[in-house]
Amino acid sequence: MSDLYKGYRGAALSVLKEHGVRVWSDVEAETSRGRFEGIVLPRSETEDDQHIVLKVASGYNVGLRADTVQTMKERGFKEAHYKIPEKEFPYDEQKPNVTLLGTGGTIASRLDYRTGAVIPAFSPGELFGAVPELADICNISTKKLYGVFSENIGPEHWMGTARAITKEIEAGADGIIIGHGTDTMHYTAAALTLMVQNPPVPIIMVGSQRSSDRPSSDAALNLMHASYAAAHGDIAEVMVCMFGPTSDQYGLLHRGTRVRKMHSSYRSTFRTLGETPLATVTRDHLELLVDDYRPRRPGDRSVTLDAVFEEKVTILYYYPNMQPDIVEALIDNGYKGIVIAGTGLGHVNKPLYPVLKKAVDRGIHIYMTVQTLWGYVQMFVYDTGRDIMSFGVVPAANMLPEVAYVKLGWALGHTDDPAEVRRLMLTPIATETTEREPIDGYLVMQGRLPEMEHFLKGHLR
Repeated sequence: MSDLYKGYRGAALSVLKEHGVRVWSDVEAETSRGRFEGIVLPRSETEDDQHIVLKVASGYNVGLRADTVQTMKERGFKEAHYKIPEKEFPYDEQKPNVTLLGTGGTIASRLDYRTGAVIPAFSPGELFGAVPELADICNISTKKLYGVFSENIGPEHWMGTARAITKEIEAGADGIIIGHGTDTMHYTAAALTLMVQNPPVPIIMVGSQRSSDRPSSDAALNLMHASYAAAHGDIAEVMVCMFGPTSDQYGLLHRGTRVRKMHSSYRSTFRTLGETPLATVTRDHLELLVDDYRPRRPGDRSVTLDAVFEEKVTILYYYPNMQPDIVEALIDNGYKGIVIAGTGLGHVNKPLYPVLKKAVDRGIHIYMTVQTLWGYVQMFVYDTGRDIMSFGVVPAANMLPEVAYVKLGWALGHTDDPAEVRRLMLTPIATETTEREPIDGYLVMQGRLPEMEHFLKGHLR
């Protein structure tokens, strides 16, 4: 394919040729759906042949269906090169040293128009070129561990990342940042909390909901917030650092065992559940919201690495009419642990009772959580819960289902003994369970209620 029409074919290519328009042309297009102005972008080789893509003045991309284009006029031409400028990251011996470990999440990025993919900018020079404010915060070194989408991150990556974190701490890093995709960040945060215990420095997981080529990207601010928390913050725990409100006001630091991604596209997607966020953070300030945290230990390089995991563990999200053959299949396939996200206070239907008892009798460890996310398993309230407990299913208090899954795999990586697994599961290491939930934590009211409308109009600008 000619470089004049990178990635275009079929109907879209015919329209470009008909009007004498090339890729990277600045064009005016009249269509049956209105008038558009913008730069003709290359297409991904894997996309359809029916659309012409323009980058408009707002910075967003629009697709024009070829059969709607009436006229298209070229106003200019300038080929764009989507490469982040690389500059030497300035080293300042007065600033803390932070290591950024990459797993594949996009922090700073450029576009690969051959595939349409976002390519992370990861070297210190690329990061400095993309976010020069980082040099005002700390010295950053980078190490790429993996390059995979977060849905492909699993126990092997958790254990490898835990070992890498430990190595960097022992080598003298004043803080650790892990760049990670947001979709499964809360699983990794829980795993690292269990696998890297009692760290002397902050360990901050960070990502972006919107990639750096988008005008509304949260990538740069998240990275600045994470860098400040890692370099200057006093909380030496595994945390997730992402947007607090939907605006650019501040980020939130969430404890790794109490955090969950709660919206598919909002920048403020991560929320602390069953507890209070640890702190707010900006590029030059951190405000503690709690006083119960593990403090930084200056000069201490000791850390407990406990990177084990049994992969034959799963989560069952209970739904009405769930059939026993699902649990039978887990028994037949050699699973060693099951976490159930039950209804209400921790319930499932009666047809599952015999197979749950069978699973426990076969040595499978079963723990009950609640799919409501807020609240506690309380299986002693109704006969249903009492019956399920009598089979050997163990209530897991207010542990989040994903955290319970990770912790059960970690516990079974140590032992198969039911009593010891139970002890490991129910003994909090880093607030996997809490004695009580904050009184204001659940009070997130529904939209359009009069009191909410009044509050929002008075506080949002």
